[in-house]
Amino acid sequence: MSRVRRLAATVVFQVLGGKSLDQTLPPRLVRMDAGERSLLQALCYTTVRWYHRLDFILQRLLDKPLKDREVQALVLVGLAQLSRMAVPPHAAVAETVAAAGRKRWARGLVNALLRNYLRRREELERAADRDYQAAFSHPAWLRRRIEQAWPPQAQEILIANNGHPPLVLRVNLARIGRDEYLQVLAGKGIAARPLPEVASAVVLEHPLAVAELPGFAEGLVSVQDGAAQLAAPLLDLRPGCRVLDVCAAPGGKTLHMVEHCPEVGEVVALDVDPQRLARIGENLQRLGRNPPVRLLCGDARDPGSWWDGRPFDRILVDAPCSGTGVIRRHPDIKLLRRDEDVSALAALQRQILDAVWPLLKPEGMLLYATCSILPEENAGQMDDFVGRHPHAGAIAIEAGWGLAGGIGRQILPGTMDGFYYARLGKCVCC
Repeated sequence: MSRVRRLAATVVFQVLGGKSLDQTLPPRLVRMDAGERSLLQALCYTTVRWYHRLDFILQRLLDKPLKDREVQALVLVGLAQLSRMAVPPHAAVAETVAAAGRKRWARGLVNALLRNYLRRREELERAADRDYQAAFSHPAWLRRRIEQAWPPQAQEILIANNGHPPLVLRVNLARIGRDEYLQVLAGKGIAARPLPEVASAVVLEHPLAVAELPGFAEGLVSVQDGAAQLAAPLLDLRPGCRVLDVCAAPGGKTLHMVEHCPEVGEVVALDVDPQRLARIGENLQRLGRNPPVRLLCGDARDPGSWWDGRPFDRILVDAPCSGTGVIRRHPDIKLLRRDEDVSALAALQRQILDAVWPLLKPEGMLLYATCSILPEENAGQMDDFVGRHPHAGAIAIEAGWGLAGGIGRQILPGTMDGFYYARLGKCVCC
């Protein structure tokens, strides 16, 4: 298994260089058996998730900075096994040392560092507990923002961000009831439960590959977190509605709209990335019929380049955001995001909202959504928008999920991913 450790170190090295796990990991999972895939994923996600803590410990094990970043990544993978995974210490050390391969000088160093950690484990972990970044393995800027935004809930959020996300399914209620699908799962020996807050959501007790999910290929279910499944019901879709789904890829919410209201008139799925847009088409094929969805490649900030002039009854702005509500699913966010990105993303959100608002019919509804927990992108964005657009008004969201505050509702990571939703109506005088 030293090859798997070596591959994990390569992935971690590339993430530290600015690439995402989604970019670097999938190509390396090809042609691996199930055991190797599972181990490689666990090594990569655990190391990235706990990077700030592991690196804090590594710096205290080193006499001088380690210049070889690939070897540094390998040591971090080794520390992740020893401190955060149920890997026997002797196997973790031996396989990680072997993964150094032809770098003979590195084998002795890796061995010494990992064995020194085992000798000093309690001391090093206590020191990490006292460090602002290392304690919860979050960059200092992000921990500060979370504590400022959510003082009573900050520690729970930090802990949730380091947890393992559940695998949640969206049942296609147009074709099968949730209770009926739960019975199908039970018949296959797959333990699952309903998510009370979301009528279409089922939570699996243990993750499965999608190929093993009954009815997945036939479009009976899709993989989607419960928080994301709230968008379609919040849109209050009606038969014949014309809907614009902005920043639609990879299409989970687009498909859910068609499942939730099969009589919808047309859903225009817009995305600026043609490759990501193509994934919507692939997912639509699983529905087994000809859904009323039109794919458009274009920049939401420039409707003149793609809009046909016909207004929409509903607009979903699934805005680009910091992703701070889905860190448990994408731990590389803690490495790839910077403090200054938040203001830049808020400016982009503002541009998109201003551009698509004129496309909404009078008495129509715009649903704004992010997977962020930062007020600058959420409630603050909505307050600013309503203040600049006199014909925009909040439509209340009456729900048992999330926290109310100003315009919209905020879900914090825990039972569901961290999401924000707000509904805006356009005055008939527009």
